[in-house]
Amino acid sequence: MGRRDGRKIKSTGPFVKMIPYIMSRRSDAQIFAKQVVCTDSIDEYILEKRHQGYRVSYMHLFIAAYVRVIAERPQLNRFVMNRQLYSREGIFVSMAVKRSLHDEGDETTVKFGFTGLENIFEVADIVDRSISENIDEESRGEAERTAARIMSMPGLAKKVLVELLKSMDKHNMLPRRLIEVSPFHTTLFFSYLKSIKTEYVYHHLYDFGTTGIFAAMGKKEKLPVVENGEVVVSNCCQIGYTFDERICDGLYLANSLKLLKQYIENPQRLETRLDAIAEDLE
Repeated sequence: MGRRDGRKIKSTGPFVKMIPYIMSRRSDAQIFAKQVVCTDSIDEYILEKRHQGYRVSYMHLFIAAYVRVIAERPQLNRFVMNRQLYSREGIFVSMAVKRSLHDEGDETTVKFGFTGLENIFEVADIVDRSISENIDEESRGEAERTAARIMSMPGLAKKVLVELLKSMDKHNMLPRRLIEVSPFHTTLFFSYLKSIKTEYVYHHLYDFGTTGIFAAMGKKEKLPVVENGEVVVSNCCQIGYTFDERICDGLYLANSLKLLKQYIENPQRLETRLDAIAEDLE
């Protein structure tokens, strides 16, 4: 049975096909990477856009950069289910959002869907609208309502149901509607720790769902960096990445991170839609 959120990849070598049998769980296949980003040019860009009437934040810029790189580097949008490698339909980014910045503040999850063609301003609009629709205490998102219905069941019933859903997902039987609302069925999970002024972490990948990348962006801080052969102190953010190594090889991942850095250092490149760039190259 085919999956509702992806297409099985058959054109891979025998070693690539064997890896999911060796590392059957996503948590078996985690690899970690750290990225240090100097932020002065980002701050200048955000201030420039604000003067031009655009509301762009770090969150918007980094999500836009991730979406663009995933669109250009499609192996990052793969996932493994039941030891089979799939190419995902669409690009999705999930986030956990606090409704209020207090210890007791309620938390919800938001899932953004993209085609990969969007420019940074379109990404910002999608992100802001989705958060606005889910952040209101009176307005619960579909994912939260689904979770509430499951957790309202008796203890044994909800345990059995959750295990059933896991099994259905493994055998490509999970309904499309549940996949669409699930924050765990996503290309990338983004933790915006900068918003709560804490340091980056390396977050685990979830065995439930299809998340292949987790990015956790920490607060802005002064760090020693090398510029023109000299060590200087600069304003920086650190980002901790966790990848499912089964979705692509090391060279592909390294080149993808290099491309990501280029977009972050030159966010003006994100102002043009990807389809417009493709037309210019034809």
